[in-house]
Amino acid sequence: MPRFPLPLLSALLAAGLLAACSSTPEDKTAGWSTDKIYSEARDELNGGAYDKAIPLLEKLEGRAAGTPLAQQAQLEKAFAQYKSGEKAQAIATLDRFMKLHPASPAFDYALYLKGLVNFNENLGLFSWISRQDLSERDQKAAKDSFESFRELVTRFPESRYSPDARLRMTYIVNSLAQYEVHVARYYYDHGAYVAAVARAQTAIADYKEVPATEEALYILVRSYDALGMTQLRDDARRVLEASYPNSNLLKSGFKSEENPWWKFW
Repeated sequence: MPRFPLPLLSALLAAGLLAACSSTPEDKTAGWSTDKIYSEARDELNGGAYDKAIPLLEKLEGRAAGTPLAQQAQLEKAFAQYKSGEKAQAIATLDRFMKLHPASPAFDYALYLKGLVNFNENLGLFSWISRQDLSERDQKAAKDSFESFRELVTRFPESRYSPDARLRMTYIVNSLAQYEVHVARYYYDHGAYVAAVARAQTAIADYKEVPATEEALYILVRSYDALGMTQLRDDARRVLEASYPNSNLLKSGFKSEENPWWKFW
């Protein structure tokens, strides 16, 4: 192993330190005030550059620790993470905010944003066009979203975010119920009548007063008939007729039996 004279060794070490320092990214915010950091972060947010806003908000959260501005930075960072598609990080940021600031006047917004992060507008609408089930992950996210909105409207009924949260809760419930019915219909179409009965009963038992109940009852009627269980078939039919006296299902059957709406050719 070569041995270097001490002066040369010192020079080599110094050069190595300088090289390491030169490779460290320069912190452009080093001399900025918290107000300037926040202003720059807001500009990035307003411009849709969420990936650039996140590190600025993280800087602000640290430098303004213990102040309302730090709380604002935390919430806006969660929003930027949500818009960037970083859902897990956004949820973690919001959970941390709610744990650290349970009395914050922005707690209702944190709940609302958490509900939005998990909200899936496509839930139950198009994933079953090819008769494919929604993933369990999508179901869990929808239920988590519902729980956040429910906590919001329960704890903060007068919040400016509560009216929209209520609408989204209704959408989620209807979509989850419709999902169960479509799974039941899938089983019925494939001759798995016992499984069809089980999923239709789940839709009826778990989701009250939703549009999907009508079709769930009709699937029970058809499935019980296919199984030769005439008493249960007649019971389900009576409930369907009493609950939906103008139902077209008993007259015309499933709409998709003749011309599925999702079939474009």
